[in-house]
Amino acid sequence: MLNHVVAYAPEEPVHDVVIEEINREAFGPGRFTRAAYRIREGGPHDRSLSFVALNGEHVIASIRLTPILIGPTPAMLLGPLAVRPAWKNQGIGAALMRTSMEAARLAGHDLVILVGDEPYYAPFGFRQISGHQIEMPAPVDPARFLACELKPRALYDVAGKVRHAHSGGI
Repeated sequence: MLNHVVAYAPEEPVHDVVIEEINREAFGPGRFTRAAYRIREGGPHDRSLSFVALNGEHVIASIRLTPILIGPTPAMLLGPLAVRPAWKNQGIGAALMRTSMEAARLAGHDLVILVGDEPYYAPFGFRQISGHQIEMPAPVDPARFLACELKPRALYDVAGKVRHAHSGGI
C-alpha cells in the first residue's frame, strides 16, 4: 500500500534520472519534437525554481522552469510538469505549480510562458498569448500557448523569437 505523505523539495542533480523516467511516462518519445523541448535543448533549467514531490525518498512528480528570452525580454518557460500515474488527481501537480510560481515571483521574474491546457493552468494565472508577436521554434497550437504575468503588464510589447537564455543571438 502506498504511503500518501508527500513532501516538496528543490530539485537536486540526484533526481535527474528519475525525472527523465517520469517525463518519459507522461509524454513519450514525441516530447523531443515539441517546441518547448527544442528551447530546453539550448541550456540548463533553473534548479532553484524547479521542484520535486517526494513520497519518502521516491520522486513522484516534478516541475521545471527554464530561463528564456523572447526577443530581448527575459522570461521563464514552465515545464515539463509531470506526475507519476499512480499519484495523479491528488493535487500534487497544483502544489508544484504554486511552489514554482511563487519561487519565480520571489526571485524577481516578471513573465512565465508554457504550452499546455488553459483549463488546468488558468487557476495559476495563465492566459492565452493571442495577438502577440511571439514566435516559438516550432509550430504551437495558439490555444495552448499561455503566459502568466508575475508583474502587471509584463507581456506588454513583448515580441520576438523564443530561445533559451544561454543560447545567445536574437
